[in-house]
Amino acid sequence: MEIMGVQIRTIVRDNVATRCDGCQGIIEGTPWRVNLLDIVAAEAPVAWTQRPAVNPGPFQFHADPACVRRWMAAKGYLFCRRGEVREIMRPVVIPGDEPRFGLCDGIHRDDHEFVPA
Repeated sequence: MEIMGVQIRTIVRDNVATRCDGCQGIIEGTPWRVNLLDIVAAEAPVAWTQRPAVNPGPFQFHADPACVRRWMAAKGYLFCRRGEVREIMRPVVIPGDEPRFGLCDGIHRDDHEFVPA
């Protein structure tokens, strides 16, 4: 292998460590990232002894939206079929016995329609 004009004979090839969070496959090149953002910021940050309700990311995927939806399904998130998979997704609390979240891009103006991812 040659790096900046210097021949290095001990390196055969570089390791690829970037994996897709959806399918766990190796991502060649630049990964496509998704962040989960709250519409309204919390009044106080979560204490260091607790965990936030939603991990904001960023999460890395292949450019295929199916990988993002596979990750959503594995986490138990619902997907708003009025929106699309975008770089910034917004969590929406779905009322019920245990807190569930639906993810939406937040661009549409009508009501959410959450379906299993």
